Amino acid sequence: MVEMQFFLMGYIIIEICEIFTVGGFPLDGKVRRAFSAVHIAAIVATLWILMMNGAVGYQMVDDGTALSIGLIFGSAVALFVGTGYIALDTGFSWTGYFNSTLDAPNRSYSLYTLYQLVPLAFLFVFFVLEAVLVMRVLGEVRPMVYLGSAAILFAIGQIFQYVISVHICNGTNGKINGGLFETLFTLAAVVMIWVFWSSITEDDWPMPPPGGSTYT
Repeated sequence: MVEMQFFLMGYIIIEICEIFTVGGFPLDGKVRRAFSAVHIAAIVATLWILMMNGAVGYQMVDDGTALSIGLIFGSAVALFVGTGYIALDTGFSWTGYFNSTLDAPNRSYSLYTLYQLVPLAFLFVFFVLEAVLVMRVLGEVRPMVYLGSAAILFAIGQIFQYVISVHICNGTNGKINGGLFETLFTLAAVVMIWVFWSSITEDDWPMPPPGGSTYT
């Protein structure tokens, strides 16, 4: 469960950063850019941790061991530092490599990939890994209800963020937007992932007979 606790800690960091990045909190521009960089880095690292938790479920490496924890934590830190550096260099022009993104139309394909596409790919792989694990290995149905609920809740949150938000913002004269509902639905999705993970703990797994396999 330590590996999943890493995911929860990452989620907490993301939510703290969102207060200062998308929450309309009054900040100096440089401070906001710094929080935005940490926000993007935390999203990439946290979704990587979630995907790695999906792989750990196959017991290729025993969960909770120093090797498992070290691999997940170490790789997540590497992604966090690398992504954070790119975001900070883009925002503060440390090397000038990303200066072209500061000119109109202000398109940073590197940050778009890291912020949108990479986390989505990690999330997709996690759901595929867990769906195969539950249906093929464990042969259970109830955990799929939790996993499916998490996917639906997350999808609803994204719809509020990218589709409905503009209508909410216009209807309330900018007082609130879809980010409020996206945060709530994402929180609910995280809770369902935790419930799902708790339902497939190792103690509940069918144990293979001597010389056998749970795949048969």
